[in-house]
Amino acid sequence: MPDAVYRLDPSGRFTYLNPAAERLLGHRAAELLGRNAGDAFPALRGSLAEEQYRKVLDDGRSREFQFFYEPVGRWFEVRIFPDPSGAVVLFRDIDLRRRSDEERDAQVRQLTAVLEALPSPTVLVGRDGRILSTNRAWSSNAAALPDQVLPSRLGEDYLMVMSRGLDPKTHAELVAGLEPLLAGTEPGGDGTFQWDYSCQMLAGQGWFHLHATRVDAAGRVVITHLDVTEQVRAREELVWKVRHDDLTGLPNRARLLELAGEALAVPGRIAGALLMLDLDGFKTINDSLGHQIGDELLRQVGGRLSQEIRPGDTVARLGGDQFVVLAHGCDASEAAALAFRLQTVFAQPFSAGEISVPLSASIGVAVARSDVRDAHHLLSDADAAMFAAKSSGRDRVHLFSPSLREAARWRLEVATKLRGDAIDQLVVHYQPVVRLDTGQIEGVEALVRWQHPERGLLSPDTFLSVAEETGQIIPITRWLLRETTRRAAEWAADGMALRMSVNVSARHFSAETLVRDVRVALQQSGLPADQLVLELTETSVAEDPTRAEDQLAVLRRFGVRVAIDDFGTGWSSLAQLFSLPIGTLKIDRSLIAAAERVSVGDTGAVLAAIVGLTRTLGIRSVAEGIETPEHLRLVREAGCDLAQGWLLGHPMPADRLREWVREVQRQGGDLCAMAVSGGAVPASR
Repeated sequence: MPDAVYRLDPSGRFTYLNPAAERLLGHRAAELLGRNAGDAFPALRGSLAEEQYRKVLDDGRSREFQFFYEPVGRWFEVRIFPDPSGAVVLFRDIDLRRRSDEERDAQVRQLTAVLEALPSPTVLVGRDGRILSTNRAWSSNAAALPDQVLPSRLGEDYLMVMSRGLDPKTHAELVAGLEPLLAGTEPGGDGTFQWDYSCQMLAGQGWFHLHATRVDAAGRVVITHLDVTEQVRAREELVWKVRHDDLTGLPNRARLLELAGEALAVPGRIAGALLMLDLDGFKTINDSLGHQIGDELLRQVGGRLSQEIRPGDTVARLGGDQFVVLAHGCDASEAAALAFRLQTVFAQPFSAGEISVPLSASIGVAVARSDVRDAHHLLSDADAAMFAAKSSGRDRVHLFSPSLREAARWRLEVATKLRGDAIDQLVVHYQPVVRLDTGQIEGVEALVRWQHPERGLLSPDTFLSVAEETGQIIPITRWLLRETTRRAAEWAADGMALRMSVNVSARHFSAETLVRDVRVALQQSGLPADQLVLELTETSVAEDPTRAEDQLAVLRRFGVRVAIDDFGTGWSSLAQLFSLPIGTLKIDRSLIAAAERVSVGDTGAVLAAIVGLTRTLGIRSVAEGIETPEHLRLVREAGCDLAQGWLLGHPMPADRLREWVREVQRQGGDLCAMAVSGGAVPASR
């Protein structure tokens, strides 16, 4: 833009300047951003400019005025527009033009011929409204004249001439403003009338600034028509960009909240809803295929959603891979039906060049209630519902309920405490891992718990997911490695050598500190590397297989064992899974339950196939979730190497585990025989 533009926040601090503003203000943007305008330019305090800026913030209406800035002795034309983050100020130096106008007005009282010096179409009108003189721009019907306004003859009525090119409403505004000026009764009595209008031109819609000035006691008025089409279009473009997403062209968060607020404010409104969509696993797509393809996919998602919504509804993009649909006039069932229909958008894969990418979305639905008047509140409800949909699995729809808000508050509390002293409140429980051939205890799996000062002992599913989101899982795992290796080393020194299994998050791979953290824990504790087992879920490995493979290979060479946990619940391929340096495969309890259902007092063919595959690859198998003698029989007959579950021992604190192991050893040490014999296993809790 040729005009200078800057943006101020509600406190008057600079948040944006264009190059023209830097030149006129005499400072680079880096010098002004974040500074208060009054501090940077003290002469503005108490001035007309500051007064107009405050009025714009107060009533949300634009202001336009001319302002004399005393430190430089120059006049500026200023336009201030309200903005969601404060106000946008457009200004330009009009000192020369203003002084020229003043000089010309003096000459107009002597000679009407001076009008020829004006580039814009200009007329000199008498008190009766008839044209006394025109300049060449007017006579040649220049671009700033409305379509159908023909060069007029002297003596014609100016308002009648303008009526040929303006619609009745616009023409009535011109009459209402100009007639008092001609009669000398205009409000304020300053002898001027300024008016912005739009009209249809031969080249399309145009915007113009009309300036009328009474030049002498006889009541003669000079009227100029300035074409401001480019400035208006630039301003509209700036306003559009402020309210829309650059990538997709959809309304952004600010515009969505504005539209939702307007809908909630309608008296007697019919219920509406916000539907928040979060693409499943989109970060993996961005990381693997690149942000250029990711951006193209986001554009396609926005386009498909826009085609699927109902007339009058709005699709917005909050940022990242999150979209929101504002649905008007629908109740909970209609909103849910719309959410399920939006899922069909993802039925067909998306194409980016020659690549076909399947996508799905988790959708949270929040229906407006009579007590909800704030758009931020409704959006927060939709976000909580979306989080619940995300937590329950891929490609789900979840309706908001008040309990979700409590869950959101709890997540915030957890995130806050995990950044504070909560790590000092963590404790570890240990669940035995038993050999199926001898029934001997081979090791334990470390399971972290939170000894909350008010809520008591909390299971990991109440706080670890929040730790994953916030990145606090890394310091928690680092602490867990130090604590468990120290404990295992103490047990070994006391004659109770147990292999220690510790769960590791995928976050540790991306942070690339896993190798160092494991080595530090082993060095400080003195535990042999082969006595430590790192357990990872197959889905966490699949998020970044290259980084996982590199770091696990280093640890494997160092002697640390690697196990894949919850096998059978993830999405990774066997080829990818077994390309990793894995020593142990932990079969998820869901497969044990499935084997129990399909086996008819015989053997679990599914389990036997998995175990046979692991043995072919030299991998040991661990059956999880052994809770009944029937489970134990199935996994022993399938050939599993190890097992763990409540039948064989509950998770227990370190001190209780020591006593429990000694009691098992006093009874012969064969836990499997004890479990089958009818519950002679020592109580573990």
